[in-house]
Amino acid sequence: MTLNDPLMLLQSLGVALGIGLLIGLERGWHERSAEDGRRIAGVRTFGLIGLTGGLAGILSTHFGVWVLVAALLGLSAILVASYWAANRQDNGVGITTEVASLLTFILGAAAVAGYTYTAVVSAVVITILLGMKAILHRGLLKLSEAELFAIFKLLLIALVILPVLPNGDFGPWDALNPFVIGWMILLLAGLSFIGYFAMRILGPQRGLLLTSVFGGLVSSTALTLVFSRLARNGSGVTAVLSIGIVIASVTLFPRVVIEVGLVNQALAIKLIPALGGMLLVGLGGVLLWWRYGIRQQNKGMDVEPVLKNPLELTAALRFGLLLVTIMVFARAMQQVAGDAGIYVLAAISGLADVDALSLSLAKMAADAQVAPSVATQAIVLAILVNTTVKAALAYVIGGKVLGLRVASVLLPAVAVGGLLTLFSF
Repeated sequence: MTLNDPLMLLQSLGVALGIGLLIGLERGWHERSAEDGRRIAGVRTFGLIGLTGGLAGILSTHFGVWVLVAALLGLSAILVASYWAANRQDNGVGITTEVASLLTFILGAAAVAGYTYTAVVSAVVITILLGMKAILHRGLLKLSEAELFAIFKLLLIALVILPVLPNGDFGPWDALNPFVIGWMILLLAGLSFIGYFAMRILGPQRGLLLTSVFGGLVSSTALTLVFSRLARNGSGVTAVLSIGIVIASVTLFPRVVIEVGLVNQALAIKLIPALGGMLLVGLGGVLLWWRYGIRQQNKGMDVEPVLKNPLELTAALRFGLLLVTIMVFARAMQQVAGDAGIYVLAAISGLADVDALSLSLAKMAADAQVAPSVATQAIVLAILVNTTVKAALAYVIGGKVLGLRVASVLLPAVAVGGLLTLFSF
């Protein structure tokens, strides 16, 4: 910012004023029911605070940073006096408006200091956060102790543990990268975390089909087991349960593409034809079943949630152990048996888990440790095996009716995915 550019100065001051008006709009709306003279600050006051921050920022470029410091101290003194007066009338008054006022001043100064975009984005985020008071308070009332600690655990993994993990190749055949393994564990834990709270907020009573979508985001195999048990127990909605299993199963296909894309975008693109074809077949089967007579709704049925705990560190560590095992065995089998060893491992992994293998092969392909074509075929093979296993679980646990309905959609999807993979290479 230069003092000899009047147009730029006016633009920056306009942004500073706009920031104050934006935050003041939310504060004024929040305190709209207060009597005149009882409001600490409203739209005009916040606009003036933002403009003051901008002017102080401009003057500080000429007279020194002490101008800005003095202005900030003066505003702080005014806010303290206002809070003291308000607190005498109402002991329950908070300090949110005062903090927002200080932030408005700082953002106004930042807008004229060359950080206009940052200041505007920060103002929008602050306004949204201020406006979410009721939602956040209601959420806290509904948050259980286990869910609160789950949030803390996820933050611990993401912000404390992951940054200190070494980012290098270690172990047999340099197959292990601690940072990558930790990041992949966080990825899977984060997906489970999001899926849990999505189901928690919407509630299973919103319908088995919505539960199936979020269950598929977390674990389609787990949801298959749960729904199969419900069908075996004579829930009376076997048709909808079968659709739910199929929806959860086909949710796996885009989920794997997204997971792989976060590690290796080029490999994710190669997976799209086969997994996209399987997705279309699965969704087509769901639409056909729904169109021809399956319109039962979940009325008052108490559906067992897929996840009992929002974040199980034991399960995350178990996944990490599985991931490490697959990474080492993949490199070992590649060294001993070449690409054929990768395919054998993929088929075995598909019996229980697809995510660990997919992420492992995506990382190996990104590091040129395995050919992209081999990684693609192996991932699709694991998914084909996993999808077939879910159809078998539905038949064995849920009974003949459920099993045949699920198999009538999943097995054609498996056939299409296998054919598309064969013809793609």
